[in-house]
Amino acid sequence: MGKKQIGTYCVIGLIAAAVCLFLKNADRIASVFSLAFSAAAPLLVGCVIAYVLNILLKRIERFWFPGTKRRFLIKLRRPVCILLSFLALVLIMAGVVYLVVPELVSSIRLVTDEIPPVIEEIRLWAIAHLEEMPEIQTYLENADIDWKNMMEKAVNILLTGAGGIFNSVVLVFSKVIGTAARFMIGSIFAVYLLSSKEKLASQGDRIMRAYLPDRVRNTVCYALKTLHEVFTSFIVGQCMEAVIIGTLCALGMTLLRFPYAVMTGAVVGVTALIPVVGAYIGAAVGAFMVFTVNPIQAVGFIIFLVLLQQLEGNLIYPRVVGSSIGLPGMWVLAAVTIGGGVLGVGGMLLGVPLAAAAYRFLGDGVQKRLRS
Repeated sequence: MGKKQIGTYCVIGLIAAAVCLFLKNADRIASVFSLAFSAAAPLLVGCVIAYVLNILLKRIERFWFPGTKRRFLIKLRRPVCILLSFLALVLIMAGVVYLVVPELVSSIRLVTDEIPPVIEEIRLWAIAHLEEMPEIQTYLENADIDWKNMMEKAVNILLTGAGGIFNSVVLVFSKVIGTAARFMIGSIFAVYLLSSKEKLASQGDRIMRAYLPDRVRNTVCYALKTLHEVFTSFIVGQCMEAVIIGTLCALGMTLLRFPYAVMTGAVVGVTALIPVVGAYIGAAVGAFMVFTVNPIQAVGFIIFLVLLQQLEGNLIYPRVVGSSIGLPGMWVLAAVTIGGGVLGVGGMLLGVPLAAAAYRFLGDGVQKRLRS
């Protein structure tokens, strides 16, 4: 047996031993990874924020004195454009909240205001029917009911429920504070990433040149370039598609004289950022809003939105998003279904561009093999 075969067997043995150790300590390894992921969550949020803002940043920098040779303007380009990118994102989010939240609160208030009259009608109906049935009144009068015990049980239930509500409020408040803290840390980290993105890219390239063979480095660069192109095209296309369908929804509802046209258009546009299922979420919220004013118009709104979604799915989405990422509709649906089942809403957002990148990798690989 030669040295080469011995080395091969040693490598196989080490791999087998590593797999056995991994399977034996899978729970501990999973808990370590979960702890590390939780600790790094703000930094991951910062990476996401930086990647999305970088799309805005590159476009804003094109308009910041593009032909200037003044050094102070050149030095101010990056910090000023980062600030403008953050302001643009904050203004968009604030505009959506301003359009949606007040109208949603008023609709919920309208529904809650309608509940007491309904309860009073039920009470009056019950009294009227009890007066027509003296045998039921006689049974209630003669029934041996321990009202004191029933009241004590009712008070205990209310106290227990109040304690549970208080604990839920505290839990929700702590989660909100934690999310806000992660977002703030992530935003600060995103500023650092955007400020030194060229330097980080150069350092990454030097590390790959130092430690990776040219063939592996070229493969990694090709994969990163493809992923970047697909994700950028997906984000830009998805935002454009959301603006288009939200505007069409608001205009159509205004022409058909449906209530809450602008607010519902904003909700439909925002939820359209989630591929495939986002439109149904927007339809549910919009139908509820219209239902609080006129139940019959809610049916008309659903019919209108179904027709609009057909227009969006067959004409707008394929041209704006589908053509940009190059993924057929069947695989879009499969990516959303699998991604949503694994990671929820985040999986729905990541599933489509990842599937598009895999689709492009496979297509390029097949063409390369067929040429050779």
